[in-house]
Amino acid sequence: MVFCQKCGAELQTGIKFCPVCGTPIDQMQQTQANDAEQNKMMAILSYIIFFIPLITGDHKKSSFVKFHVNQATLLAIVAIAYSIIRGLLSAIIKVPVTLYGYNTGVYYTPGWLATILWLIGIPIMAACVYGIYNAATGKQIELPIIGKYRLIK
Repeated sequence: MVFCQKCGAELQTGIKFCPVCGTPIDQMQQTQANDAEQNKMMAILSYIIFFIPLITGDHKKSSFVKFHVNQATLLAIVAIAYSIIRGLLSAIIKVPVTLYGYNTGVYYTPGWLATILWLIGIPIMAACVYGIYNAATGKQIELPIIGKYRLIK
C-alpha cells in the first residue's frame, strides 16, 4: 500500500488522485504500489527464512523485497545474538537441586533468570510479527530500534 505524500492517506492501486486531499499520484508511487502487490509473498518469506530472497536474487529485482530482506536480516542477527547470550547465561548461572538439604549434583537455571530471558525474547518475536504484517499490507515501515540500519544495499 502507498500513502499520499501530502496528507498521509492510504492510497489504493490504480488511482490518479488522492481521495482525501486530491493530490495527483505520480508514476513512482504507482510503481511502488505495484511492486509491493506483486512481491508480498517473497517479502513475507524473508521474515520466516531470510536468506531465500537473497539466494533467489529477488532482492535485486524488487525494492520492496530488498527493504524487507534488510529488515529481516537485521532481526535475524539480533535473534542469533540473543540466543547466544541466553545460552551462555543459562550455562553459567546455575543453581543446585537439593533434596532434604543435600546437593543432588543436578543444576538448573534459576526461575528468575529464565523468566527475564523469556521476557527479553518477546520483543524479538513481536518485531517479526510486525515485519510480516507490514510486508503483507504492502508497507515499508522500519522495525523499531534496528530498522534504520542498512546491510543490504
